[in-house]
Order: sequence, then structure tokens, then C-alpha cells
Amino acid sequence: MPKVSVIAIDGPAGSGKSALGERLAKRLGYLYFDTGVVYRAVTWVALHRGVDLSDEDAVNLIAENLRIAVLRPTKDDGRQYTVMADDDDVTWQIFLPAVDANVSVVSAHPRVRRALLAQQQEIARQGQVIMVGRDIGTVVAPDADLKIYLQASDEVRAERRFVQAKSRGTETSFAQILADLRRRDKIDSEREAAPLRMADDAVLIVTDDVTVDQEVDMVKEMMRQREQ
Repeated sequence: MPKVSVIAIDGPAGSGKSALGERLAKRLGYLYFDTGVVYRAVTWVALHRGVDLSDEDAVNLIAENLRIAVLRPTKDDGRQYTVMADDDDVTWQIFLPAVDANVSVVSAHPRVRRALLAQQQEIARQGQVIMVGRDIGTVVAPDADLKIYLQASDEVRAERRFVQAKSRGTETSFAQILADLRRRDKIDSEREAAPLRMADDAVLIVTDDVTVDQEVDMVKEMMRQREQ
């Protein structure tokens, strides 16, 4: 097992966590696990069932009983992974604007986070994994061998999400995405359970004017220094 086996990548929505995590995992031959998809899956199922997202008991019941599986891509349609909720492939549904607008509300419920935490930590214990989220370095994997925190301006993050939405054929506007991002930042940073923050021992990378390949090179150099 390499010295740098578990890498935690945190940061706000649109900062580039998924792009870096996927590219780095491919370069290293590690497992790529975007932990946010488990919260998105619960959010999509709750919306699909017409559940009041402010009802923590109802949402927690879904989180405790939903069978979520994150697999390697099962279709060649641009997906980074396949997400199953019970027997349904919800890989693309969990990135719809309605989920974007509500996932922070769901993930703010302490009981929901507790229900999904054990699953995430079990994956971390297997090693050789890139874990991406908002509380990986502080809560999910506080003993990660390397912690990265990504940041970018609001406008850059919104533009990235706008381009993603257009590529998927989703009707939305830049202004709406920007407003949603800022609202999510506020919820994620102020929530009682595992708020978004940079771990004390994390390395900050500002991604506004940096390519993903440059980010990968930065992280690989950090790994090399730690493994000497």
C-alpha cells in the first residue's frame, strides 16, 4: 500500500473537485468516489416521492433504507460512474436542477449525514481511493494521507455548471445557477452538521486559472514529497 493511499478533496460546488478527482484516480489507478452522489441520490428519491425535504424524519427514513451503489461506468454516455438507487439507474437524474437546488437542504440534516457516514468511511478504509466531497478531510476521512481544498470565484464556478447543464440538454440560466451556488455555499458553510470548511492540514488550490492537468501535477508532486 503506498504511503499516500487516501486522498481527500473538498471544496464548494463547482470548484472542480469532480474533474480533479476523476482525472487523478485514472492517473493513479485509484478508486474515484464522489461522496456527494449519496446525498444527491437521497434528494432525488425524496423529490420523486413528493417528500417534504424539511421533514428530517421522512428524509432520514429514505437515507437509512435506500440501497445506494456507486459503480464503474456501465454506459458509454460520458458518465464518470453509475449510481444506482435500489434498482434504478439515477446517474443523470441526480444532477437535475431540482436536485442541485435542494441537495444542501437534505445534506444539512444531521441524521441523514450519520446514516450515510458509515458507508463512506468503509470505502475509505479500503485504501487507494480519491474521496471527493465537502467534509472528507474534516469528518469522513480526517486521517487521510493527503487533503486538498479547491476554491474558485463564484462566477467561474457558475460558468462551469452552466456549461455542464447545456451539455446535458438541461434548460437553465447562468443567473439562476449563480444564485443557487451562492445559496448552497451559505447552507453548506452554516449547517450544524459537518459544515463546509478547509481542514487545518489541507493544501489550498485556487482553480480559476489552472487546468485540471496542472492540478493533477500539483497533487502528484505533493504525493512524491510525502512518500520520500
